[in-house]
Amino acid sequence: MKPTTQSLALIAAASGIVFGVVTPLTASAADAPAPLKWTKCEGSGLDPRQQCATLEVPMDYADPGGRTIGIAVSRIPSENPDARRGALFLIPGGPGGSSLNNPSGKGQKLPQSVRDAYDLIGFAPRGNAPSTSVDCDLEHADLTLTKTRPWPAPDGSVTENMTTARRVSDACARNGGELMRHISTKNNARDLDRLRAALGERKVSAWGVSYGTYVGAAYAEMFPQRTDRFVLDSNDNPDPVRAERAWLAAYEVGAEDNFPEFAKWASTPGNPDRVATSAAEVRSLFLRLAARLDREPIPWPGANPEELNGNVLRQTMLNSLVDPDDYPTLAKLMLSAQQGTVPPAPPAPPEAVLQNVLAVGIGTICNDAEWPSDAAVYQKGVAESRAKYPLTAGMPRNAMMCAAWPYAPQEPPVRVTDRGPSDILLVQNERDVNTPLSGALKLREALGRRAVMVTVNSTGHDAYLANGNACGDAAVSRFLATGERPGADLYCR
Repeated sequence: MKPTTQSLALIAAASGIVFGVVTPLTASAADAPAPLKWTKCEGSGLDPRQQCATLEVPMDYADPGGRTIGIAVSRIPSENPDARRGALFLIPGGPGGSSLNNPSGKGQKLPQSVRDAYDLIGFAPRGNAPSTSVDCDLEHADLTLTKTRPWPAPDGSVTENMTTARRVSDACARNGGELMRHISTKNNARDLDRLRAALGERKVSAWGVSYGTYVGAAYAEMFPQRTDRFVLDSNDNPDPVRAERAWLAAYEVGAEDNFPEFAKWASTPGNPDRVATSAAEVRSLFLRLAARLDREPIPWPGANPEELNGNVLRQTMLNSLVDPDDYPTLAKLMLSAQQGTVPPAPPAPPEAVLQNVLAVGIGTICNDAEWPSDAAVYQKGVAESRAKYPLTAGMPRNAMMCAAWPYAPQEPPVRVTDRGPSDILLVQNERDVNTPLSGALKLREALGRRAVMVTVNSTGHDAYLANGNACGDAAVSRFLATGERPGADLYCR
């Protein structure tokens, strides 16, 4: 679809394009902190062009003259200075993810026209090493996703989840330091605006993925006149009350949206990892195996936990539905479990990395919005969810560690509105287990006239240049390179 003359005028006005001339989007000297001091990046496997720096920001924006923390930043400059438009923030998912090495990684998948137009900017968000970091020093058993995702007991009880919430929250309060109280989505957005100013940019563009869409939406809400071209990819539900509680709840729908694709694949004749002869049989087998493993776990030396139980199988299901390339992981585990065996224990990141990433995730989710502290609220939700969505066994409505978080949120969650320039493009796969289409449509609705949405008939998390399709990729690349968006919401078959 071609944009109308009116929409092109709106895009031009919002993007700083006047009569076909790209205007430089530089910051005024008044709002810029000290320029960044770029040096060679540490680490292996990086593009030699990637440079690194540290940005100092207030730990507590309510006390801007108080203690500061460091934000690790990276960049690969525009590959054609004559075509340079500005800076493109690569906003990572998570919470707990980092894009520090993305200019050397996913940034190099961008088409040449986009790499010419922008300096590619990565960063480790507040709390993420090598930025000033946090760590809750959790017990080893609490580092597994079957604990950090609140899978209930086999009988649906949430008692153990509430105990885990208290233990993890106490550890974070005891070991996380003052910074734990100031890790939030709104503070991430404020850090990005400090980075914009330090880069000398009047406006910035962004490519935010997954949780990064929530940060990007927060930035666009808090600093609307400083946005240039914003791409939000695999979109979070911007619930103005529940925040990440809505992200967790979405898994019950996301699993149901995506499991049929796995089931079709896992029942295809000739598939070496075929688990059943029909898609319906794959689903019934999965549910039977999970129930059997609830009753009779299989020892799994070297794994965390050191057993294959029903919730480990269910969590493996969610992990594998993120990307169709990972379907064999779930299929092989199902085949092994049928025989009463297990594959080799899956590799895990270094424990120090897990401690840091989980601490950042916990701090963000718990500080962004208040969670109920009453176990009865979660018990009711779990029972309802288990009855309606058996694949996820009640987990999406259960109690995370935030049910016992000792700190009240310092401010309300982001409320995304349609106030601001029309310069946002949403791209969303139709089948996405982590950020389902139903939640993305909530963000589309909230942004109103500010956004256009490209829905891609594809399966998996991360749409642009990953699990999407050529039509969706072309629409995003065109927008980043030229500012041209589809004239209306677009469905890419």
